[in-house]
Amino acid sequence: MNSTAKPEAPPSVLPSTGSLRERLANWEPNQHPWWLRAVVALVITALAAWMRMVLAPVESGGRFITFSLAAALCALYGGFRIGMLSTAAGMFAINFLMVKPYFSLAFGNLVEAFWLNLWHFVTQLVVVGSIALMQRRNRLLRASMALADRHHHQMLDTFEHTATGMAHARIDGTVIRINQTYCDILGRTRQEIDEEDWQKCTHPDDLPLDLAERERMLRGEIDGYTIEKRYLDKQGKPVWVLLSVALMRQPDGTPDYEIVVVQDISARKAIEDALRTSESLLSQAQELAHMAGWRYDAATRRFTTLGNAHLILGTQRATLSDLDMLELTHPDDRARMQRAWSEAFRLGKPYDIEYQLNIAGEWRWVSVRAEFERDANGHVTVGLGTVLDITPHKQAEREIQQLNASLEARIQERTQALKAAYDELESYSYAVAHDLRSPLRIINGFAQALDEDNPALSNDSRKHLERIREASKKMGELIDGLLKLSQMARGELQRAPVDLSAIATRQLRELAATEPERQVDWQVEPGLLAMADAPLVEALLQNLLHNAWKYSACTPLAQIRVRLDTTGGRREFVVADNGAGFDMARADKLFQPFQRLHGPHEFKGLGIGLATARRIVLRHGGELRAEAAPGQGARFYFSLQPAA
Repeated sequence: MNSTAKPEAPPSVLPSTGSLRERLANWEPNQHPWWLRAVVALVITALAAWMRMVLAPVESGGRFITFSLAAALCALYGGFRIGMLSTAAGMFAINFLMVKPYFSLAFGNLVEAFWLNLWHFVTQLVVVGSIALMQRRNRLLRASMALADRHHHQMLDTFEHTATGMAHARIDGTVIRINQTYCDILGRTRQEIDEEDWQKCTHPDDLPLDLAERERMLRGEIDGYTIEKRYLDKQGKPVWVLLSVALMRQPDGTPDYEIVVVQDISARKAIEDALRTSESLLSQAQELAHMAGWRYDAATRRFTTLGNAHLILGTQRATLSDLDMLELTHPDDRARMQRAWSEAFRLGKPYDIEYQLNIAGEWRWVSVRAEFERDANGHVTVGLGTVLDITPHKQAEREIQQLNASLEARIQERTQALKAAYDELESYSYAVAHDLRSPLRIINGFAQALDEDNPALSNDSRKHLERIREASKKMGELIDGLLKLSQMARGELQRAPVDLSAIATRQLRELAATEPERQVDWQVEPGLLAMADAPLVEALLQNLLHNAWKYSACTPLAQIRVRLDTTGGRREFVVADNGAGFDMARADKLFQPFQRLHGPHEFKGLGIGLATARRIVLRHGGELRAEAAPGQGARFYFSLQPAA
């Protein structure tokens, strides 16, 4: 009920709007103010006195009867007090107007007057009291009827507008009354329900149980029953309901009618089906993953497995005590497990531990994780966790550890063998370089001696001797380049902050000083820093800048740029020129030793500079790449560790 609603007036003050008879029967004296009722009573009493005096002499007798009628009318009109007011006014009129001497209150026989007046007063008290009592009972009766009618309407409103389907049915199954909710659940109109047997609306699989329970109720074995059943709507779709039936009996015990209540539980059934499906999938997932879920009750200190987890754990019971779980733990792991549990339980630390558990008589490695729910005081109430069998993982870890140990030994052996081979190769390189230098000096010396000792040699012979000296010189340069390239792979890197801008600026100034006649526009971006080995960076920039200077020699307006590029999220240093460039189709030979993309008649060189630069960058863990096009210059990108 809405507490803010305006209260209804009590039935006793409601005006009657029916026929005259109904209005008289429902007359309520209190609907008029007391002073108006008093005035009306005095007027009626005065009118009765006048009529008595006009119609018959005062001495004729019966003067009390006239005022008795007036008092009765006044009581009917104004209630008990007004009736008694009329009685008092009538007695005054009788003794003042109708007893000699008239218009005086003198009595000839005082005793007679006393008893007459007393008898009249008692009589009027009874009559007026009876009228007031009947009025009160009539008022209470009307109030009770109005209240009963109101309750009846409230009951009908509740019956009709409740969210639960309700119906009253006769013993033969016909409907006495049914609310709209019931019709909505069945998907039928009231007329269709009246015309159709309720058994046809029930799912065939649920009808036997419904009929059996109803027979038990009719035989008096039970007063009612509650079952879950399915109705069929007009389209034949099942609708799950919770059906409650109560049998009402007549005073002699004979069955009278049934009260039927239904609640639509289709949504709950759908949730239950989904839950069962989820539980089935969870159980299957636990079995496939060898994972068991559990719930811990801190009050009872007991673990309850979820689903069929107890089968996964190899136990016969779904509920285990904390002592049972401790007994299943490997003796070597119990102290560690208890310590981790205590820290998680009391200190709130995460509970994530691996230990050995006895599963079906076999020690298995498991990973156990848990989370705890706490009350307002921080005390643990419930814990939820999982147990995952990781025995194959542990076995794989041991195998990997054994394999790593054997691999480390094999790698150490191979490393020692490679170091020995590398040292032997290095010794061989020095020996070869040393042994080759001596024949080259002899060849060059004898060629020069022949030229000096034989002034009469022909021009062709002198050209041959000059070619021999050039070839021996070139051979010496190749040997020096080979030694230099091998040196780039030796020694430990000494990383430190290196200012590439300062190194590039100094080297370009030195190149410009060697060829002052050339006009080269070179620019170096300031602040280029990297963590690298300074001597190796010196050699790296020397090779790249020397190439840029050399291959831009034939360009009228030569340009060389050294900068930082961050395109695509990559941080790379760039040495760019607008010189001769090269065809990218032949770029695979660019960083190979002694491989050149231009002929010796175009640009001098040994083809060792870019190979050396690439080896320096690779030793620093970076990458060296190139972009170019014939006649459009070249750009060399290399990456180094940024300076902190």
